[in-house]
Amino acid sequence: MSFPTLLELDDIRMNFGAIEALKGVSFKVGRGEVVALLGDNGAGKSTLVKIISGGLRASAGRMVFDGEERFFPTPAEAKAQGIETVYQDLSLCTNVDVVGNFFMGREIVKKWLGFIPVLQEKEMEEVVAQALQNAGTRIPSLRTNVEHLSGGQRQAIELNRFAHWGGKLVLLDEPFAALGVEQTRRGLDLIKRIAAQGIGVIIITHIMQQAFQVADRIVVIRQGRAVGDVPTRETSPDQVVGMITGEALAGQAQETRPNGPPPN
Repeated sequence: MSFPTLLELDDIRMNFGAIEALKGVSFKVGRGEVVALLGDNGAGKSTLVKIISGGLRASAGRMVFDGEERFFPTPAEAKAQGIETVYQDLSLCTNVDVVGNFFMGREIVKKWLGFIPVLQEKEMEEVVAQALQNAGTRIPSLRTNVEHLSGGQRQAIELNRFAHWGGKLVLLDEPFAALGVEQTRRGLDLIKRIAAQGIGVIIITHIMQQAFQVADRIVVIRQGRAVGDVPTRETSPDQVVGMITGEALAGQAQETRPNGPPPN
């Protein structure tokens, strides 16, 4: 399946002094495509996510997002252009209810007597109820404070909020690390629904099974380089592990080595 390009990374490099964290990473993410970004600890995945989302400025390379070449100077600007990063601990206000979190900074207000601002609580609650219903998310009461909800429910609120407000690309950094089996299953289903709306998704996970369940394509980062970029249906967990550990690269080097006795 072909996806129109949303994000293109071309030879992205990142230096921290003499340390090369990224050594020329290139790949694309399409609209409605789920890309699993895999690699061992220290491979450079989180650094790359920060560059995409405005947390870091790349030392070299080119990034094109939504048809425009640019790097975002701050996470706030990246978010304003439709890029959201969802971490394991999320970014919800736990002492605020579901409706309040969904409309945070975007509250519907009308003027009473022409000058007194009044929150339109009922209207906002109806919008949230419809958005969650469309996504297949069930929360008993939208007036429950987020601190009383499960990890899966919190994650659903954040992802649905992002989609509702016109998000274009979501970066998920180990989103299911603290969730149980059933909550993880629902989270993976939610990712598929988000992508079906034309939103690009990059998911970082250490759990191979999750990547193969949800991703259209797998990109492997090893020691700061993109060493694999393959459609999920055309590879296997063993092959991906070989890319992550370097065994696949060593095998390729062995195959290309000329036959005959070694030189003296």
